[in-house]
Amino acid sequence: MRLGIDRLLIEPELRRPLAGRRVALLGHPASVNHVGRHSLDALMGLVGDQHGTAGGLHITAAFGPQHGMRGDKQDNMVESEDYVDPIHGIPVFSLYGDVRYPTDAMLDTFDVLLVDLQDIGTRIYTYVTTLAYVLDACAAKGKAVWVLDRPNPAGRPIEGSILEPGWESFVGAAPLMMRHGLTFGELAKWLVATKGLDLECEVIAMQGYDPAKAPGYGWPRDELAWVNPSPNASSLNMARCFPGTVLLEGTTLSEGRGTTVPLEILGAPSLDICRLLKRMESLQADWMQGCQLRCCGFEPTFHKHQGQLCHGFQIHTDSVHYRHDAFRPYRLTALFLKALRLEYPDYDIWRDFPYEYETERLAIDLLSGGTDLREWVDDATAEPGDLDARLVTDEARWAEVRAPFLRY
Repeated sequence: MRLGIDRLLIEPELRRPLAGRRVALLGHPASVNHVGRHSLDALMGLVGDQHGTAGGLHITAAFGPQHGMRGDKQDNMVESEDYVDPIHGIPVFSLYGDVRYPTDAMLDTFDVLLVDLQDIGTRIYTYVTTLAYVLDACAAKGKAVWVLDRPNPAGRPIEGSILEPGWESFVGAAPLMMRHGLTFGELAKWLVATKGLDLECEVIAMQGYDPAKAPGYGWPRDELAWVNPSPNASSLNMARCFPGTVLLEGTTLSEGRGTTVPLEILGAPSLDICRLLKRMESLQADWMQGCQLRCCGFEPTFHKHQGQLCHGFQIHTDSVHYRHDAFRPYRLTALFLKALRLEYPDYDIWRDFPYEYETERLAIDLLSGGTDLREWVDDATAEPGDLDARLVTDEARWAEVRAPFLRY
C-alpha cells in the first residue's frame, strides 16, 4: 500500500503540475511517510538546488492544526504559536493559536497547500474542521488545495447522527455523520461539494488501500506503524472507540485522560460498574456487541478526577472478540449514559464549562451535534428504540450522501 505522501515523493509526474508554484504543507506529528520520516523533511529532502526548489517543489511555509505541527500539546484549548522551523528556516503558522482560520498574510505565503493529516474518522476530530476552514479560505483567495490521502483507521462503518443545522462549532463544521467512514481525501471532496466551493482541489489517492481488509479494517496494520495523530490518539483501539467515548468529554465522567489508555477507558469514583453493566444488558444488550468490555479501576494523573480511584471499564477491539461490523461505539457509550441516569437519577452527568471556545452551549450538545442525545438520556421514559430510530434514519441518509465520494 502507498500513502498519498509516498506517491508524491516517488512519482515525479504527480509533482509536475506544482512546478513554479509556491507550496505549503499542513501537517502534524503523524504526517510521516511509510518509513516514518516526517512529510516536511521528506519533501524538503527531494533533490533540488540551494534556493529551495525541491524536485520541482518550492516549499515556502508550513501549517499546524491543534496540538501542533511537530510537537504535542496535550489537552483541548492549549494553543500553539507561530515559529520558524529551525531545520528548514520556513515559517510555521498555527491554526490553533491566535487564529483558527488562516489569515490573508498566511495565505499570501503559498499558491498550493498540501494537506497531509492523519484523521481518525470521527466528525468532532478538529482536523476535520481545520480542513473545512482551509478549503473555505483557499477558495476565497484563489489558492489550490491538494490532499495527500491517508487511511481512515475506523474503516467504512457509519454510526451516530448527522450534525443538525445551527449546531456548527469547532467540533462540527458541516452536516457530517459522527462516524463518517471517509478518508481525508474523500472528506475534502465532500466538503467542497457540500459547500459549493470553487477551487482547485486535488486528491493524491492511496494505492492498494482496502478498507475492508482484516485485521485492520481500515488501518493497514501490518504495513504502517501507528503514530499518534494527537497525544491521546494512542492506538488503533482508541480510534475505533473514539466515535463513542469522545462523548465523555461533555460529561463529568473520566474518558481516561491522565491514563495510558485515554478514550479507551471510562468511569468515575463511587460507581458500581457491575450494576451499570447489568442495567445496560437489560436495556439493549446488542449495543454491547462486537468488543470485549473489561471492568477495571484507574487513577488519572491529571484531568478529571485526578488522583482519585475511578471505577469503570475498558473497551477492547484488539482481540478475537472484535467484530468490525457489529461494534457500535456511539450506541455503547449512549447506553452507558442511559444506564447511569436510570441507576443514579441525581448524578450530575453533564459538564458545564467552556469547550472549544464555546461558552453558551453545553459541550455534550456540541459533541453530539444537537440536543437529542442529552434529552434522551435524561428522559426516564425514553427507551433505546427511541434513540435508535433517530440514528438509523440518519445513518441511512448518510450512506446515500457519501456514496458518490467513495474512492476505495
